[in-house]
Amino acid sequence: MPLEIAYLRKVPFFKDLSAEDLEMVAGVMVERFYPKGTILFLEGERGEALFVIASGRVKISKSSADGREQILHILGGGDIFAEVVLFDRGPYPATAEAVEDTRCWLLHNTDMEQLLQAQPMLSIKLLRIMGRRLRQAQLLIRDLALHDVYGRTAGLLLRLIKSGGKPHKNGITLDVQLTRQEMASMIGTSRETVARVLSRFQKEGILLLDKQEIIILDAEKLQEWA
Repeated sequence: MPLEIAYLRKVPFFKDLSAEDLEMVAGVMVERFYPKGTILFLEGERGEALFVIASGRVKISKSSADGREQILHILGGGDIFAEVVLFDRGPYPATAEAVEDTRCWLLHNTDMEQLLQAQPMLSIKLLRIMGRRLRQAQLLIRDLALHDVYGRTAGLLLRLIKSGGKPHKNGITLDVQLTRQEMASMIGTSRETVARVLSRFQKEGILLLDKQEIIILDAEKLQEWA
């Protein structure tokens, strides 16, 4: 069995497809390798394809008029992005950058449209992905408008619990690999401020910082800050 098909079976978006459909998808996918720091596409460029991450991590971000970066998502293996261009045929709405060595499979719009016609259920899955990300964007806008840096940091940690929290003997481990700078760019503040907030949360027994790992000890108290 080709490697692409074996992997595609593990991607939630494709898991309901038959072997025949998976072969069709694998047959039109284009594999690309992006070294760390590579820009996959820039905000405003012509939207041409949907991306599936095979391995690595990709940062999706937008830039403000003064050049500041706002990180919208950090995506990993199995995640899909740039799906919106299939529906509006418009430009990419954000910039995508490999934050570590990353391998992706690309499905160009024309090939993806044929697949959606053959498998209408995939259209529903795409809409669910878009709806989930729209909801996350709305929460981010709310946090930036209404909360101080403590509330925004708490809100980010709570979202990370939902998206990648793993049971731990002392609480919940966040199964993410975010630097302090990446966290800061996700909530509109500085790396030093994030470090200061996390340190205070640790002193109050809300979480435990263990090297690059964050263990949430008291999710209820974290919710109070949010």
